[in-house]
Formats: sequence, C-alpha cells, structure tokens
Amino acid sequence: MASAADQLASSINLAKFSKATDLKKRLWFTLGALIVFRMLSYVPLPGIDPTALGLLAQQTQGGVLDFFNNFTGGALSRMSIVAMGVMPYITASIVVQLASSLSPQLAAIKKEGESGRKRLNQYTRYGTVLLTAVQGYFLVQGLQAAGAAKGLSPVVEPGLAFTMTAVVSLIGGTMFLMWIGEQITSRGIGNGISLIIMAGIVARLPVTLVQLFESGRSGSIDPLRLIFVIVCVAALVLFICFMERAQRRILIQYPKRQTARGVQAERSHLPLKLNTAGVIPPIFASSLLLLPLTITQFAGQATTGESWWGDLIANLNIWLRHGSPIYMSLYAAGIIFFSFFYTAVVFNPEETADNLKRYGGFVPGIRPGKNTELYFDYVLTRITVIGAGYLTIICLLPEWAFSAMSIPFLMGGTSLLIVVNVTMDTVTQIQSHLLAHQYGDLIKKAKLKGGRAR
Repeated sequence: MASAADQLASSINLAKFSKATDLKKRLWFTLGALIVFRMLSYVPLPGIDPTALGLLAQQTQGGVLDFFNNFTGGALSRMSIVAMGVMPYITASIVVQLASSLSPQLAAIKKEGESGRKRLNQYTRYGTVLLTAVQGYFLVQGLQAAGAAKGLSPVVEPGLAFTMTAVVSLIGGTMFLMWIGEQITSRGIGNGISLIIMAGIVARLPVTLVQLFESGRSGSIDPLRLIFVIVCVAALVLFICFMERAQRRILIQYPKRQTARGVQAERSHLPLKLNTAGVIPPIFASSLLLLPLTITQFAGQATTGESWWGDLIANLNIWLRHGSPIYMSLYAAGIIFFSFFYTAVVFNPEETADNLKRYGGFVPGIRPGKNTELYFDYVLTRITVIGAGYLTIICLLPEWAFSAMSIPFLMGGTSLLIVVNVTMDTVTQIQSHLLAHQYGDLIKKAKLKGGRAR
C-alpha cells in the first residue's frame, strides 16, 4: 500500500515542477557539472600521442581495465587528465572510515560533530592525493613500458619529465573531480560522487549497445542470445528496483497521550532497508581491486619473460583478470565485507535504542535499553545477510553468465546496480524538493487567508 508521501508525490505534475525555481537551479547546476566532467574526459595527458594510444588500446583490450574504463566513461582508455576518476577518493574514504572505527583518536574526532567531520574529510583529501600519486605513477610507467614492449609508444618523449607531468596532471584531475562531486552534493541534486560514476557508465552505454547489436547483425552472436541479454537486463532492472525499495518495518509505540479523540497510544514504524549500504559495497570493492589489478595488467605485459618477477606478475595478471575465479571471489568477499561495515557505520543500534528510551518509545514485547539494542542488532544482522547476498548475486552472476556465453556486454550487474540505484536516489531527492515547495505554497496560502480574516 502506498504511503501518504508516495500518494502526494504521485500528484506532482509538470506545472508544479516549473514553479520550483530552486530545484531547477539545482538541476541545471548538476547537469553543468556533469558536462564539465565529460569534457575533461576528452582532454589527454600532456605528451600523449592519441593515434598510437588508440592502436595500443586495441592490442591490449580486454580484462579488468576495460571494466574500470566503464566507470570513467572511457577516460582511462583515452588517458585523459581524469583517467583515474574518483576511485582514489573512494579508496581514501574507505581507509579513513576503517581507521575511525579502529583508532580511538579518530573515533573521538568523529564524535565532535561538524568540526570532526571536516577534519576527517581533510584526511580523506590527503589520502586521495597520495593514492592518486601512487596509482598514477604505476599507470604512467606501465603505459611507457607496455608501449615499448608492443612497439607502439603512445608517449612522445618518454622519461622523467613526462612521468612527473603526467602524475601531477592525474592528481589535479582527480582532485578537481572530487571538488565537483562535493559541489554537486551541496548545491545540486543527489550524491555528487555517485552521479559522476553513473555519468561515466551511462556515457559508455551507447558504445556497448552498438557493439552488442553489431555482433548480432554480423552473426557472431546468436539472435536468441541477444534476446536473452535484453530480457535479462530488463529483469535485473526490475529486480533491483524491487529490492532497493524493500524494507523491514519495526513497530515503535509511545506512551498514551491525551488527544482530541481521547487517550490514545501513538504508533510509528522504524524502517530498515533491506540494502542499507546501497551501491557503496560494490564501489568500494571495485576501487580496492583497482590498484593491484592496474599494476599487474600493465607490468605483466611489459616484463613477461625478463625475470621470475616478470613471470610472476604475468601470472597474477592471468589469475586476477576480470571474470576469473580468483577475481570473482575477491570481489564477492569485498562486497560482503563492505555491506556489513557500511551498514554498521550508517545505523547504530545502541544510539537508536537510547534515543527511543529517552523519548519514551519502545518496541512492543521488548524491554527498553539494552534489550532493544540487541533486538535491533538481531534484525539488522539478518537483513544485512540478505542484502549482501542480493548485492553479490546482482554484481557477479550476470557478468559470469555473459562471460561464459562469450557475450561482449561490459555493462554487467555492477553497472546496472549503480545506474538504477543512483537514479532512484536522485528521483527521490527531486520529489523531496517538490514536496517541500508544495508545502511552502500551502503555508503561504494559509497565511494569506489568515491575514484576510483579520
């Protein structure tokens, strides 16, 4: 049954949308920021030969780099100044959040409120610079070595000067994207970092669809398989929408109070989403796998056969390739871990139980205080198990199936999950702004009627 908010949101039309000037400004700002991101993805690093880079990309295509290339909207294959995307920032935020849970000093800073949050954000920025420098260095060195090994050097003048210039450019591009994401979050609509990732995925969608239909037209893919892919994608989108809206409502009851209808007991619900962590677990797991996989992808191609170290890296490149059992296992373990970790960060059973006890609320049949905390933890743990399993299946099963059937459809379950989830969150925020605008108009009309009555 639809809630009152859903019923009110369904009554919103385009006429009311046109009157929400603040919302329109936020939407235009978000759109402009994403356009800037897409323009930067076509700005190559200084000293890169685009023609040679394109030929090298054709020879080294496939594997994990193509998978992460979807997250950057093709910026990685073009070696643009935003080739690293926002993955270093996400990795740094993971490290800071883990450290704040383990370190008493950082935990104390986290409890300081807004000032503590700003300090932790500053630490995240420092970590982003460091991680981008490390990843960028290996990326640039691997690019030069891989080009020399293939006889195609995409670098006009290889050397220390190019390495330093390219690494500084990559750091600047990532930090600028991080700043754009923060501006979208504060001045636009939706979560800025998630929207940047989604924009990169959506930008690659036309190319992916063209390749898929071209394979079907040329006969390299059976038409039945092509229809199967379309049906599976539609079913995945519907399943993701259903699971993202699923929630466990815990009944909360308050003491009886005197109302106009007599003495009544107030009741409400505490909604716990089945997937409390959202798209954070697959994004976090992907970002953590990016650093070692980038190193093995490039270094393995450049040093194979030169030494035992080169052979080891080449073997790691094979074992950790996208779709391999080891890669899938590590990816699944990362998704499950971050599902539980981020859920624990978002929802604190002890704090929620204390707040209910302070305001006189209780769960029927459960004693307030410690017993309520244990009950919340019991329910949340079992919900998170289902949510983590759902995320793991959505992210891994479609990619395994497409890989087993040799279908070149790079937009797998992870990409679909991010696109659908971010779109739903953004639409929800748009509805919230429209509802706030509608309530504001009602209050103004009420004040005008009250003024006329006097």
